[in-house]
Amino acid sequence: MTMLNTRFTEIFGVEHPVVCGGMTGVGTAELISAVAEAGGLGFLTALTQPTPEALTAEIARCREMTDKSFGVNLTLLPTVNPVPYDEYRAAIIDSGITIVETAGSNPQEHVAAFKAAGIKVIHKAVAVRHAVKAQSMGADAVSIDGFECAGHPGNEDIPGLILIPAAARVLDIPIIASGGFATGDGLVAALALGASAINMGTRFVASDEAPVHPNVKAQIVANDERQTILVFREFRNTARVARNSISEEIATLSARPGAEFADVAHLASGVRGRTEVLQNGDMDGGMWWAGQSQGLIETVLPCKTIISDIVSDAEAAIRRIAADLT
Repeated sequence: MTMLNTRFTEIFGVEHPVVCGGMTGVGTAELISAVAEAGGLGFLTALTQPTPEALTAEIARCREMTDKSFGVNLTLLPTVNPVPYDEYRAAIIDSGITIVETAGSNPQEHVAAFKAAGIKVIHKAVAVRHAVKAQSMGADAVSIDGFECAGHPGNEDIPGLILIPAAARVLDIPIIASGGFATGDGLVAALALGASAINMGTRFVASDEAPVHPNVKAQIVANDERQTILVFREFRNTARVARNSISEEIATLSARPGAEFADVAHLASGVRGRTEVLQNGDMDGGMWWAGQSQGLIETVLPCKTIISDIVSDAEAAIRRIAADLT
């Protein structure tokens, strides 16, 4: 297999232009060390760990499983209980992590602290203007999330086919294309649109090493691209999740006149989704996250195979395109 070298692989010192960004409840040492060993860049999810001390221990555990580079994701979101972000940040810095992915609300103070510690920062954005702001703060790259993504695509519904090249027109730093990516053809499309790498979440949930119940992986394989649903739009916090009886009930209740988030909070509970779905395998036990890319995922594979297949398929696609053009 030859190498797809890009600005991303050069700046971040990884073998392949493939990223596994932060995923709450999934981004643990088992998965992230496997991504690193396969030549990709994976991010432990800081807030998956209950305390900053637990994050320090998880970083150490991941280092026991791989000697390759990996990062930590710090997501800044409104929460019911206040999160000691400064303490998580200190745990990341004190552990000697060299790459951080920030996401959520304005990360300015955290970016400044990470940069002062010599850490490279990737900020995840869902709009071009947010990506430009991240660049002005000193981010070394942006991960730009199209409407196809699992998680929070924002409220403007701009798909990757527009969002990625729109960002590439105005940014000087590398772009990681996120949302809807699961194949080598997708990687080539992202490169053609101006990105330097792809970020995949749902594809890595359907990997051997992902710390979730086998039923979750089987459901992603069984689902097609229609099996997601948008929730929380009424509360200006749009989220794309897997379609099941719980997410459909959330959508129905939220559409009622005068509905408030409190009306669906018991259904949308992250703890419930992680416990009942991800751990116990009850696919209607709670709300769980998946992107439209599940329509492209046909098998559960080891991370090493997922990444090597994507890179080799991308190289084959480039050769095929070149042949078609001659």
